[in-house]
Amino acid sequence: MPERNDYTVGWVSALPIERAAAHVVLDKVHDRLDYNPHRRDSNTYLLGEIGDHNVVICILPKGEYGISTATAAATNMLNTFPSIRFGLMVGIGGGAPSRENDIRLGDIVVSRQDGNGTGVFQFDYGTTIQGQEFLTTGYLNPPPQILEAAVADMEAEHLVNGHSVDDDITGIIKGKPQLERLFRRPGQDLLFKSHVVHPTKDDVNCAEHCAADKSNLVDRRLRAQDESSPAIHYGLIASSNQLMKDALVRDRFSKEKGVLCFEMEAAGLMNIFDCLVIRGICDYSDSHKNKVWQPYAALAAAVYAKDLLLRVSPLGVEAQDGFIDRFLAGQWLSVEAVTKRWREMNANNYCSICSLQSAMTALWSKRPPRPKPTMKPTANS
Repeated sequence: MPERNDYTVGWVSALPIERAAAHVVLDKVHDRLDYNPHRRDSNTYLLGEIGDHNVVICILPKGEYGISTATAAATNMLNTFPSIRFGLMVGIGGGAPSRENDIRLGDIVVSRQDGNGTGVFQFDYGTTIQGQEFLTTGYLNPPPQILEAAVADMEAEHLVNGHSVDDDITGIIKGKPQLERLFRRPGQDLLFKSHVVHPTKDDVNCAEHCAADKSNLVDRRLRAQDESSPAIHYGLIASSNQLMKDALVRDRFSKEKGVLCFEMEAAGLMNIFDCLVIRGICDYSDSHKNKVWQPYAALAAAVYAKDLLLRVSPLGVEAQDGFIDRFLAGQWLSVEAVTKRWREMNANNYCSICSLQSAMTALWSKRPPRPKPTMKPTANS
């Protein structure tokens, strides 16, 4: 049984269905912690293995979503598992389809750096000027290079050989009736024109009401049989505390920023630890949002994340600086301490997104000296 300091990969799930998807892709599930070693850590953890990596998975408290909740969960995880080298935010998101990006339900979006050096931006933090596009006033940290290299390797291989996400999902759920009922791929995929708004009544069936008039639907070509597996898209993911259910705003960000996906947690992680965001598309970020595609989309994202980890060298992971090594050298990182420092810098007109990084840097400068941990050989070395 691995010790607490043997876990090097952190995996964050926002919803129970995302946590369930993470569970079923683990190669091996470890025993639970008897208790969290820090009394201030309110997380619960699922521990396990993927390939040669020991992975710790946490889920946000039920009913509590958004950036600040994700920040607190990640902070707790990093204090309890100080050897974590990088994180994965894996789950569902709302797609932003366009003429340039044929995004469908069940597809996968992976955060990738753009010209501003990141794969995620916080779309509710910036400046809106009448008659001009939304001006982003701060950017988040990019993923670590070791993950970006693995993503590039996967993309290149998929261009030559395609991918097996749908086959992998079938293999995971086949012969398991409960998983088949939960994670099987739904059949209907409807994209409504942006001006079509779903009625506010909760009991209105979208397929029967909104789709009754076929002119409400965007006319899209059918994907060929060999394209039935989810497509994988790489680009910008928009994150905020606001749930995106407005097709007109969705289209605006898609056009102005090239956004492929909307979600609610990643901005709370990117400056806490090195993180890659992987989202399965479960809706189109419009008023027709529902939960039908959530299970399949969550499992598609988890399958991609597993494949990614299988391409990452354990020795390469060990060579990464750990979070505690870079910042507090074993001391508890308090969300309150970071927030206090953040506010102090905001008072001096610092960018509030970049300030979190600066706050941690300030705390780092006060840490006691500590020798760099030695790299432990693995069974494959």
